[in-house]
Amino acid sequence: MTIFTKIIKGEIPSYKIAETRDYLAILDIFPLAKGHTLVIPKKETDDIFDLGDQEFSGLQLFSKKVAKAIKKAIPCKRIGTAVIGLEVPHAHIHLVPINTMQDLNFEKPKLKLSDVEMQQIAIAIQEAYQE
Repeated sequence: MTIFTKIIKGEIPSYKIAETRDYLAILDIFPLAKGHTLVIPKKETDDIFDLGDQEFSGLQLFSKKVAKAIKKAIPCKRIGTAVIGLEVPHAHIHLVPINTMQDLNFEKPKLKLSDVEMQQIAIAIQEAYQE
């Protein structure tokens, strides 16, 4: 069982952004930027390209809705996306607010945000998602 499955089951706390029957969006606890969000299928699958066509397209469409909410809540030029899949053996998409191409460099030092900051960011994105 992956850490994401434990989060989905509520065994590990997270900063939840949005959730459907099949997908979950949470803030990355080691963010590249404020608002860095992970979009995860609830079905535990290691490689994103092993998802069925409907699951894959559903994940992309859910990611699009979440990305639009992030862009409303966090000042940035774009929402960068990345699928790396090496950190956790559970398919997921990174949505990262960016202003330059260097902002999507995963070798950069990660931000250290307080619990209060993370909660405030999560609430701002949640409110934008519901609009």
